Amino acid sequence: MVRLDAVPQLNSSPLQRRLEINYRRNQKQDHTQLLDQAGQDFDYGECRDSYWNPELYYLLYGTPIWDQASDYLRTVLNQLYWVAYYSQIVSAEIATIFFNQTSAAALYAHDGFRTICDMLDLESSQERAHIAAFRAVAEQTEQALLGKRLFSYPMRGPFTETMICADTNRLKRWWKQLQLHAFGLISASNSFLACQYFTVRGLRTLNGKLVQHQLSRYYQTADSQENAPIPSKISFYHFMDESFHFNSSTLLSHEVIGCLPTPTRFETLVANLGIRGCQQDHRQFSVAVNGIFWHDPALYSRVYELLRSHLFAMDDTEARTMMQACFTQESDGLHRSYLTHQEATASYRVYLEPLDYVWSDNRAMAIMEKTSIEGYLCTQRRALARFFQSLENVGY
Repeated sequence: MVRLDAVPQLNSSPLQRRLEINYRRNQKQDHTQLLDQAGQDFDYGECRDSYWNPELYYLLYGTPIWDQASDYLRTVLNQLYWVAYYSQIVSAEIATIFFNQTSAAALYAHDGFRTICDMLDLESSQERAHIAAFRAVAEQTEQALLGKRLFSYPMRGPFTETMICADTNRLKRWWKQLQLHAFGLISASNSFLACQYFTVRGLRTLNGKLVQHQLSRYYQTADSQENAPIPSKISFYHFMDESFHFNSSTLLSHEVIGCLPTPTRFETLVANLGIRGCQQDHRQFSVAVNGIFWHDPALYSRVYELLRSHLFAMDDTEARTMMQACFTQESDGLHRSYLTHQEATASYRVYLEPLDYVWSDNRAMAIMEKTSIEGYLCTQRRALARFFQSLENVGY
């Protein structure tokens, strides 16, 4: 239920002024129109020969497939990194739109909290513009390169598994869907959990900031921003919006939450289960897409299709040998992806440090801390053998 007791007014507080400043500044620099125009203007043929991301941000960067790729194929891998990365962001932002609104429903019940709700309405509108631009580029690019979807997908609802390539199965997907439905119902009428949602949103956005700042720099440092490839412009516009969204998450999860009564045992339990769920989602790292914590075995079929496509033109034996080399052997790409995971783990600890209700194992990021290169390679060797067996079962 909504807990109105002992909630102070925000109307004249320093916190209220900080919320208003963040909201007004986001309104002033809102990139929605620029993103909508960029999505409409995108023509793959006009930027097919350009990199869209800075150095290091390629699909399967630093692995044998990248080492052996021609200049043209490296350009393709650079572009497909963009498609894969932002297809994952689409999934996250669809969920964000829904939970922004359920949280606003609970918080609007408090006098003086209108600014927060208006701020979340603006952010949801911006998320819709982000999604439209990402999908326009991804779908046109994959159609031009492959004639089919590889990382993109039809529009989906907020209760689907957020991670596109997750360590999951039908039962786990059903259980996750049930949890998301339940949290949406509870957080729409509970002010503490409405604020606590932004703890999880802040962690997920913090991970994005580590990579998206680098992606945005490709446009920022371009010799001619006017002539920069449109996907790089979209990366920059998105990063600018997300910087304010991260500020909002921090204000709500670190300061507004402090205006509410001390959480009950039930609220503390739900809040910590949410943080633990974030750890579970981010406990692995991907050698294929540095910065997105995918479960690479769930990515095998996509990589196999790419290697067998006309772009790489590998036969079955060549594709299997290449996947073995990329996923089960140490490489520069593997170490760089692991480093990104370590940086995220350390950043999450710092983000949670001020929050008294967080369990010690969440505060220490105990699940993510267990991740290792050795564990990754062991998982890939077992999973790749099963994948190859599944190919034989279907006649490859």
